[in-house]
Amino acid sequence: MTAVLTEEMIQKLTRLRKQLHENAELPHQEYRTGEILEAFLEKETDFRIVRQEGWFYAVKDGRETEDVIAFRAEMDALPIAEGGKPVSHRCGHDGHMAAVCGVAVALKGIVPARTVCLVFQPAEEVGEGGELCAGILKEQLAVREIYACHNRSGYPEGSVICFEGLTQPASEGIILSLTGKASHASEPEKGRNPAGAAARLALLTAEMNQEKPLILSTVTGMRVGTGDFGISPGEGELRITLRAENECDMKMQEGRLLQQAEALAKEEGLRLETEIRDYFPETRNDRKCAQKVLSAARGLGLTVLDSKELWRASEDFGYYTREIPGAMFYVGNGTDHPPLHTDCYEFPDRILRVITEIFLALV
Repeated sequence: MTAVLTEEMIQKLTRLRKQLHENAELPHQEYRTGEILEAFLEKETDFRIVRQEGWFYAVKDGRETEDVIAFRAEMDALPIAEGGKPVSHRCGHDGHMAAVCGVAVALKGIVPARTVCLVFQPAEEVGEGGELCAGILKEQLAVREIYACHNRSGYPEGSVICFEGLTQPASEGIILSLTGKASHASEPEKGRNPAGAAARLALLTAEMNQEKPLILSTVTGMRVGTGDFGISPGEGELRITLRAENECDMKMQEGRLLQQAEALAKEEGLRLETEIRDYFPETRNDRKCAQKVLSAARGLGLTVLDSKELWRASEDFGYYTREIPGAMFYVGNGTDHPPLHTDCYEFPDRILRVITEIFLALV
């Protein structure tokens, strides 16, 4: 008996996607999202649910119980307002969850050749969910292969991109807190205002960038004081995202940046405190796994684009591929589709079938 994705199934998945979209939640707060997914899987599939703290996976035994294949979906959303709510699915995670559920829907009543595991992880947007889940999957299930998909705007709708090796870079956020001494705005010489040091650091970050290999520092936030016209502030903060093709280069960039920050803080008589947030390893596809994705896509008659362009956005799927052979592939939203992480983006339901059928072909 072969798994077939019918139009009725697609309609169920589309309704699920819309329900998930309406109940978007921030990282580590995916409570209602998890409830919706579990209720759907219990009603529409014969996978068994294994709950973990803050996330869960669903499993169906195959004829070869030692041969386990996994598919990952992210449950979290973004702090972008929509319809009066401060949170929305502007990255397509609602579609990823629906597509992964589609594997279970299509396999209902069928014993697959391999044991299938569906992973619903939290906190991808802050780089923490993948690290939480990857080790547990390896220890509890001995997963042999893992796959994930991301939708991408700017490419023909339904087209498929996948290649071996580096697909997405490492990144991390650095918070540089500068503390001096406040004074009256009419007597700035009696204080130590961190504005000059913050501005010089912001300019230095751009000077450190290079295209090949990619090393990129981006100022994502800068704040000094409250803006009160009578106060020369004594504290400020600079937020910078570092991005590089590998973690080693990123850490070297971090070291250079912190060295500059320490020198400027000393020169200006400021106290410097640093914090690292949102850490993402680079994502690298296993050669054989990438080839399997391409073979599945071509077997389905899909358009496969011959592109090996690094996607600069980071992904915590790299935590899985450190532990387990796997591949991340991309499916086009459409050449003119709004870009991800913007307030006009929404996952196009027409590509649900494409993603789910590739997953099924990999099973």
